Amino acid sequence: MKRTGVMLAIALGLMAQGAMAKTLNVVTSFSILGDITQEVGGEHVKVTSLVGPDGDPHTFEPSAKDSALLNKADVVVVNGLGLEGWLDRLVKASGFKGKLVVASTGISTHTLEEDGKTVTDPHAWNSAANGVLYAQNILAALVKADPADEAALNASGQHYIAELKQMDSWAKARFSAIPQAKRKVLTSHDAFGYFGRAYNVEFMAPQGISSESEASAAQVASLIKQIKADGVHVWFMENQLDPRLVKQIASATGAQPGGELYPEALSAKGGVADTYQKAFRHNVDTIANSMK
Repeated sequence: MKRTGVMLAIALGLMAQGAMAKTLNVVTSFSILGDITQEVGGEHVKVTSLVGPDGDPHTFEPSAKDSALLNKADVVVVNGLGLEGWLDRLVKASGFKGKLVVASTGISTHTLEEDGKTVTDPHAWNSAANGVLYAQNILAALVKADPADEAALNASGQHYIAELKQMDSWAKARFSAIPQAKRKVLTSHDAFGYFGRAYNVEFMAPQGISSESEASAAQVASLIKQIKADGVHVWFMENQLDPRLVKQIASATGAQPGGELYPEALSAKGGVADTYQKAFRHNVDTIANSMK
């Protein structure tokens, strides 16, 4: 009789815990944030990304379906820093009532001059140290939205954060073995500013921070001149962009193709870059191997 009472108490306790714990419905603006949120939240989150694998977060156009997704979300995670120019309209239209999290909060940003304007570079996640900050911000927001699961969220979140810190150290070591003069590459658009600063690699690109920006003939000519003068030997295409312009510049300079990089969109499931960590490691390895 006593044992039955104990078992019943345990069962009721577990039921009460289950009633309090919940699966958060989280919408993220693009695939990289989606993966970071999934890793931090584990089984306590159901994550949907508005801009999917191989999608361009700069030029995305939301639909009525996206508005309905936001309406039902408990938490929406965005990058901020001007990346998602379409987001404010979407949040307003959707009637979203949950918690909006800006993952880049606290990042030390940098700016560039573009068409006579000063613009903030939004691609902060391309430094793994910034990826750690993103994960910390997301973890704090998930705990706030689901305090009943704080212990489990902290366990999965801190484990993931430790992996990202280790990945940052690995990237620094990977590049430190390469002479500085060889650390120069050509990409389609200016998405690697934070990567370049963190790991001392110089990137050149015909398009600016947004893939929507158009390079003028004069800018392209000046870039070709600079590439020849600096002896840049390798160019890369980006999975979310049309490579025609960068190919044209490469053929004018004799630079060789170095492969495909994933600066702001993951590959489709099962691809070489279907998580943030895999995409980052792929980018580091591909760029470093091209400098040998």
